[in-house]
Amino acid sequence: MRYEPLPASFYERNRKALYKKLVPDSLVVLTGNEEIPWSGDQYYPFRQYSDFFYLTGIDQEDSMVCLCPHHPNKALREVLFIKETSPEMVIWNGEKLTKDQAAKLSGIQTVKWNSEFWTVVQEMAFQSRCIYLSMNEAPKFQSAVPTAEKRLAEELRKRFPAHNTERLAPVLAQERVVKSKEEIETIKKSIAITGMALNRVLKTVSPGMMEYQIEAEMTYEFMRNGASSHAYAPIVASGENACVLHYTANDKMLKDGDLLLMDFGASYGNYASDCSRTIPVNGKFTPRQKECYNAVLAVFREAVKLFVPGNTIENINKEVNKLMEEAMIGLGLFTKEERDEQDPKKPLYQKYFMHGTSHFMGLDVHDVGMKTTKLQKGMVLTCEPGLYIKDEGIGIRIENDILVDDTPVDLMADFPIEVEEIEDLMNKLT
Repeated sequence: MRYEPLPASFYERNRKALYKKLVPDSLVVLTGNEEIPWSGDQYYPFRQYSDFFYLTGIDQEDSMVCLCPHHPNKALREVLFIKETSPEMVIWNGEKLTKDQAAKLSGIQTVKWNSEFWTVVQEMAFQSRCIYLSMNEAPKFQSAVPTAEKRLAEELRKRFPAHNTERLAPVLAQERVVKSKEEIETIKKSIAITGMALNRVLKTVSPGMMEYQIEAEMTYEFMRNGASSHAYAPIVASGENACVLHYTANDKMLKDGDLLLMDFGASYGNYASDCSRTIPVNGKFTPRQKECYNAVLAVFREAVKLFVPGNTIENINKEVNKLMEEAMIGLGLFTKEERDEQDPKKPLYQKYFMHGTSHFMGLDVHDVGMKTTKLQKGMVLTCEPGLYIKDEGIGIRIENDILVDDTPVDLMADFPIEVEEIEDLMNKLT
């Protein structure tokens, strides 16, 4: 295992908190992710389903769990299922979890092989009136491929048509959105690795390099420091590419005089980090680049103050949009008179700042939580104002991860962010 696992008590606490939110006489059935075919006899790198990991700590494919806290047989109140290993499997693919190891990681004492799954589920279902089904309910997610959790839900409905069913995702989201101390410490480790990668990039960037070479430097630093992977497809966008919000081709040459926008973050222990920095390829901002960068930085500084209990992303977006609008007027992108005469349905600022300022972060880089969710202490979100002036080849985004508290905590406060700081580091280290 590349990372230090959280104690089993963390997952036990998560399950106990879940039980308090279930309707009486309920059964929770949850599957982990499976390996996804790539091509030929290869699979994509495995990544565990976040809800499953949050409740079990099991980071292995083809695992399932059934939770039936009211069951008269204590041994059937929590049952974990893992794939059965064999000497032949170990020779070809290495060790998999034993029952004892799975019990130690998860805190679930009853561990069985997958082959026993439906027999046990039936016994648990007959003691239950309601079955909670887990589905990926990320608002913007759509998949043409029937996922493991969707197929399991369909099979459960088919086998137990007389049972009521409930959605697990909204219930579990209430827990996941506020991070525990253990989770915050893990996120900090992910952030620390991301900071190492940023410093490495600042040593490396120069005109004539390819964007993918910068991505390679990030990846190297992630892997050598125990990250599992990137938390998402990294954006390494130079020049006009920086005005494409989700640019991930990363295949163009870095040109002297251009800016380089990087949006990247390590994943450690399945917890994400998310950082954006914009730097000059040649180590020196032009006067116009500096003016635009400092305008975004000033908005960022004000925006961080908004991440306090009781606020919402929806409100933060409104406030930051106003700040960015004023910044754009100061940069000469449009006048106050043009702003006052604009179509309210098509505000002028949206030409240069078209995305939201924040999203929740945790096990997923776009973690559970809605724009209308009231912020609470312990939530972690991004703060990421941006400015995109395609006609000038300028794309700027500044993004740090913020811990909600009475006074917001910038978890990336030690990352270089000021113009002079970035220039000094680039010129000292190159």
